[in-house]
Amino acid sequence: MARTPDPLWETLLGLNQLTAPRRTVPVFADWRQRARATLVEEGLLGPARLLSDLAPASADYWPDFLTPAESADGLEAGLAALRATPRQRMTAELARTARSRRLPQWARALATGERQRVEEVVAAFRSVHRAIIGPDWTSVATTTEADRALRTRALRDGGVHGLLHSLRPVMDWRPPVLYVRYPKDRDLHLAGRGLRLVPSHFCWHTPISLADPALPPVLVHPIEHPVSREPVAARAHPSQALPRLLGRTRARVLAGLGAAATTGELARRLGISAASASEHVSALREAGLACSRRTGAHVVHVLTPLGVALLRGAPSPTGSIVSAS
Repeated sequence: MARTPDPLWETLLGLNQLTAPRRTVPVFADWRQRARATLVEEGLLGPARLLSDLAPASADYWPDFLTPAESADGLEAGLAALRATPRQRMTAELARTARSRRLPQWARALATGERQRVEEVVAAFRSVHRAIIGPDWTSVATTTEADRALRTRALRDGGVHGLLHSLRPVMDWRPPVLYVRYPKDRDLHLAGRGLRLVPSHFCWHTPISLADPALPPVLVHPIEHPVSREPVAARAHPSQALPRLLGRTRARVLAGLGAAATTGELARRLGISAASASEHVSALREAGLACSRRTGAHVVHVLTPLGVALLRGAPSPTGSIVSAS
């Protein structure tokens, strides 16, 4: 399981949400509006179009060199690996791309490994990520970390079978085959290799895999996005919600969520009532320190990256208050 969101995958999938011909996904509506305005204001429509030409939302195939495994270590590591792509591989993957759709003229130079064109792709990734993905990276990290916490819990409770079963309904684990909702029929034989699961904030409805079966198997999959029932104007601002954390019980609840838990589990863990646990978790959510996800018949609460950062200086669940200084 990936430790963090993948910046190159998120950049391409975020652009897909801007250019997809299908109906707008409501959960991304506000982000789309901001991102489009930013691209116009910063003069980045050209770089965004360059990347979208290589990896359009409507395509069944993207060149695999655009999303190297090294990007798991961050944007710059991924861009260094992209820059180092062997010319033969770049030529072969762009030739395969050209068989399914028409590429712009400049892509022919890229297919030959021309350094200027390669650097243009690298620069486009960097500028687009900085402008429209980076500013929302906390949200991206929050949603993917919540998914990782749920998968870790499923692995802890049910082993690998429990983990794979938890991926329903997007995937269906029927040993020894993992059936995935995919736009085209294909089989990927692991042949003893591991499968790397990468939860994605911007992936929607359909998982994505690398096309070349010889590459390390990767499955980028969509995650659940919580939708608030309250209008944006009614939500508590963090500066108003954070002071509500002060107090012995709420500090213990924050520390108690160091491991994902349902409301009942948290209440038993801390020796408080379920109603009290629910109230404190709600306050943590308002402050952006925790989030909740439904898995089967249960709602599981986990800390956000901000909550984890605050917890680093906190005592154990049996301790007292967390210092805000």
